[in-house]
Amino acid sequence: MPTLEERGAYLEGRVTEHSHAWEDLKDLVLAMDGKTDRNKEELSQRIYSLELKVERYREELSARIVRLEARVDSLDLKFSRFFLWIIGIQITTFLAIMVAILR
Repeated sequence: MPTLEERGAYLEGRVTEHSHAWEDLKDLVLAMDGKTDRNKEELSQRIYSLELKVERYREELSARIVRLEARVDSLDLKFSRFFLWIIGIQITTFLAIMVAILR
């Protein structure tokens, strides 16, 4: 049977091993915490970059919509003028035919 000193030395060695294991675990947790912080910062930068891209695309899209609206307005004016010309020609033709028939 081991003596009291041997048992004490054995327990002391085991406690030392556990202390080293806890220190290693502590170091791993701290390293993971640092890595998590770096990942969080990187993710924030990526999100900010995406927000800038989305904003740029939104501005480009808004500018394109404004240009398209201007073109549609221009076409609307052209069609209005063409419509007036067609109506004017039809009325003139109708009057010419009526004059020819009444003579």
